[in-house]
Amino acid sequence: MNDSSNVSFGKPKATGALFVAPAGTTLPTNATDELDPAFSGLGYVSDEGLVNGVETDVEDVYAWGGDNVLSGQTTYSENFTFNLIETNLEVAKLYYGEDNVIEDGENITIKANSKPLPEIVFVAELVLTGNRVKRVVVGRGQIADRSGEITYVDGEPVAYPINLRAYPDADGDTHKEYITTIASS
Repeated sequence: MNDSSNVSFGKPKATGALFVAPAGTTLPTNATDELDPAFSGLGYVSDEGLVNGVETDVEDVYAWGGDNVLSGQTTYSENFTFNLIETNLEVAKLYYGEDNVIEDGENITIKANSKPLPEIVFVAELVLTGNRVKRVVVGRGQIADRSGEITYVDGEPVAYPINLRAYPDADGDTHKEYITTIASS
């Protein structure tokens, strides 16, 4: 049966939507508990929002005569893409790597290089319709691709394109989602 109350927008929480922490940080296990203090907010995200992509490859087996008699999944990968539009310390650490960012009072120095970025923990917090909230938790993530362009131009924000690869955890899950209804105020 159709239920329009289950149709929703994926809006960011007003207090922030995307958070990262070092690998091994305690993960949330529901949609509402406070995040571990190790998590840092990433600030504003461009209006393209957060995109969750899944890629699978399937190998088909054909019988003599051309009938497809078996299909088997051979690969699975998942990623989250977004554009961060705040230029701040946490965004710099995520994009360039914490070891490549030095803060000295109000000054930030960034070293750009080819060093691989470390694994991280990633959380997205969303507000759904019907007084519901959703939390997406990636227990093992790594910035896999920074090949987008950072453009400096009048009339557009400086955006840092992120492609976060989600790796399987000990249970084989690339991410977990928690949804709950909250009391209306």
